[in-house]
Amino acid sequence: MRKEQYDITGMTCAACSARIEKSVGKLSGMNEVAVNLLKNSMTVTYDDSVLSTRTIIDTVVKAGYGASLKDEAKGKTAAKKETVNIAKEQYEQIKKRLILSIVFTVPLSFISMGHMFAWPFLSVFSGDENAMVLALTLFLLVIPVVFINFKFFRVGYRTLLHGSPNMDTLIALGSSAAVVYGIYAMYKIAAALGAGDWQKVHQFAGDLYFESAGMILTLITFGKFLEARAKGKTSDAITKLMNLAPKTAVVERDGREEEIAVEDLAVGDIVIIRAGQSVPTDGTITEGTAAVDESAITGESIPAEKSVNDKLIGATVLKSGFVKMQVQSVGEDTALAQIIHLVDEATSSKAPIAQMADKVSGVFVPIVIAVAVLTMLVWLFIGESFEFALTTAIAVLVISCPCALGLATPTAIMVGTGRGATNGILIKSAQALETLHSIKTVVLDKTGTVTQGTPSVTDIIHSDKISAEAFLQLAASLENYSEHPLAKAIVAKAQAENIPLLPAQDFSATAGSGVQGTINGKKYSAGNRKVLSKYNLYNDPLQKWEKKLAQEGKTPLFFVQDGEFIGIIALADTIKPTSYAAIAELKQMGIDTVMLTGDNAQTAQAVQKAVKVDKVIAEVLPQDKAGEVQKLQQSGKTAMVGDGINDAPALAQADVGIAIGAGTDIAIEAADLVLMKNKLTDVVGAIQLSKAVITNIKENLFWALFYNVICIPIAAGVFYPAFGLKLSPVIGALAMSFSSVFVVSNALRLRFFRPKYAENINHAQNNDSQQQNCHTEAVSIVQNINQKSNNKKDDVKMKKKLTIEGMMCQNCVKHVTKALQKLDGVAEVEVSLEQKSAVVTMNNEITDDVLSKAITDMDYEVVKIETI
Repeated sequence: MRKEQYDITGMTCAACSARIEKSVGKLSGMNEVAVNLLKNSMTVTYDDSVLSTRTIIDTVVKAGYGASLKDEAKGKTAAKKETVNIAKEQYEQIKKRLILSIVFTVPLSFISMGHMFAWPFLSVFSGDENAMVLALTLFLLVIPVVFINFKFFRVGYRTLLHGSPNMDTLIALGSSAAVVYGIYAMYKIAAALGAGDWQKVHQFAGDLYFESAGMILTLITFGKFLEARAKGKTSDAITKLMNLAPKTAVVERDGREEEIAVEDLAVGDIVIIRAGQSVPTDGTITEGTAAVDESAITGESIPAEKSVNDKLIGATVLKSGFVKMQVQSVGEDTALAQIIHLVDEATSSKAPIAQMADKVSGVFVPIVIAVAVLTMLVWLFIGESFEFALTTAIAVLVISCPCALGLATPTAIMVGTGRGATNGILIKSAQALETLHSIKTVVLDKTGTVTQGTPSVTDIIHSDKISAEAFLQLAASLENYSEHPLAKAIVAKAQAENIPLLPAQDFSATAGSGVQGTINGKKYSAGNRKVLSKYNLYNDPLQKWEKKLAQEGKTPLFFVQDGEFIGIIALADTIKPTSYAAIAELKQMGIDTVMLTGDNAQTAQAVQKAVKVDKVIAEVLPQDKAGEVQKLQQSGKTAMVGDGINDAPALAQADVGIAIGAGTDIAIEAADLVLMKNKLTDVVGAIQLSKAVITNIKENLFWALFYNVICIPIAAGVFYPAFGLKLSPVIGALAMSFSSVFVVSNALRLRFFRPKYAENINHAQNNDSQQQNCHTEAVSIVQNINQKSNNKKDDVKMKKKLTIEGMMCQNCVKHVTKALQKLDGVAEVEVSLEQKSAVVTMNNEITDDVLSKAITDMDYEVVKIETI
């Protein structure tokens, strides 16, 4: 299949785009065609073994329009710039036409209404004896207006001959009827003057409709002018992005700095960027540090700290610092060019809701012409004058233009996708934007989506023989020689706390077990439970602590010094702070959340418990993820959020695939939306944007259809017999023009869209902070247990159960636990609020009196103590 974009000329309303789509869509081998009225473009996907570009262009021309293939050689960004320039040129052309039209229409209107004023200079046009002077003057003034706006006649009659009447056809027919009848009236006046029939002269002097024709054409042009100006604002976001890219770059060549055009940059060049300057293209920092404002690309307002080996994106700005960057991408391969291309494609595509408007528009104009002819015939049949019948028919023609109907959808989509881009949400198709508002289930990948995607240290537990800092120093010094991701996370933790590393000798690693090495003459081992078993240290307290960490989704690494247990470092793929807020907001919106992961069930359930996802599906192979999404789709439309290669099939299967911006290229290619900021809250923002766009489209369609439903009967004179209500063609032209302006203006309200989840984010982050505080306290309790349990390596000697009265809540449990843990010889304490008891595991004998006193000192009562 081949995909191409074409520039289309001659379109003026939705009937035009519908006609082209219908004609091109019938071609053999054509798979998909979408015509964008707002951008005067057409995107097609076809079988190039059956169809050719020439055939497609000929078909468009045969339908009455012009077509040309977009110049691929100019590149996507250049093509987009050209589109913007064309739009500007069209605006300037319409502006010129409007000014010239007004120059002739103003005197035309004044002279035609001269009888209403007593101005002396208008006396030459007053009276029946001057009727021919009046008629010739009006005719000479309307002719320039007709030629200035001859495009309406040229396109209107051409499309009518091709059997595809459009807005221009209605305007051409209406104004032509007024001019032709005016010429007919001139001949009647001339004949009546020759015959001395002053009654006929007076009658036809009042039937000159030249001012109506001129006013119709001028008012329609005025509406087009306002429409073109408003349309220009719909692509502001993309225009601003293009303008952000600097025109020059400073490169380092042969030891010297040289300023060159950005177009001349090559991959591998070293670019020098100073504070206040824009990054010219994509690359990697080779020297220096900087704070970079990436808001233009990601929407993130806080500058990102960048250093050596970090990537820079073109069009971002260095707020402070100095860097040298090696160029990695240029031209159309840069992130900025891809963003512009994605948004351009999205605005060129057609949402399903637009198909309804296109279908209506496609048959609307022929029906209007039929209604206008019928209106004229009915009024003539019931005895009204030809003048009355003609004005009602013209009024129906000019007020029924389907412009507003055709602009309702593309304007809202263009503004919505542009607004999404400024917020770091790239929408790749209009269909995805529409589908997103009706999503019932959001499926989330775990690693890299809900979680950070890389392990980090969560708990440090050490014995009383070593301080926390010394323990971390020894652990990081040992793991520094390992390439394992968990080892790198421990080293990163020590570096973050500015703890210097010590040299290690005789380092070795054992697959499936751990690492060993010598530091300062002492032998250290680190790894999983096998390390403890090797030294006969895998006792009950450590087994329970290992189980507890596993239930929390953490991986414990045990550390041993010369055969003695010295501590545990637990690691986990931590949850992104925004995940709590995003999931809470999705649930508040009535959307089900499902976490789909290949990780083990225990780890997945721990994450589920933390972020409160509705459902978790764990231990799923990459090739089976798409099948799981398909099952969920049976309950309603489903969106899939992921970042890895293994997510690509599921992203493609989902009704809407959403890729996290930091993910792989394959995932981004398979997705319909890309979240540049790598935040899950942007899923909420994207859904809210979709809802806002669809609401806006529905508003536009309602007003466009409502306007025609109300105005056509008034223009046809339906209410004239009962209420004397009649619409002149001039007022009809004015009303029609402003209906289009109203629709475009309504769509522009989307420029002020902002996601509404700030309160929930703060609330969720507060909860997250509270969870961290509780977590730290739990580590402290376990730390005391390990201080006691590891003083001796003997087996546990005794357990005692204490029945306690007075415990009312978990705080009471905490107090009792702490009181018992302080006793010398206590290895482990388990307190149950439900059973009102505490089980104490001891390394050596502790009398009942000592145990009882520890409890009574906390104002609780010991009812019974028994050995178990």
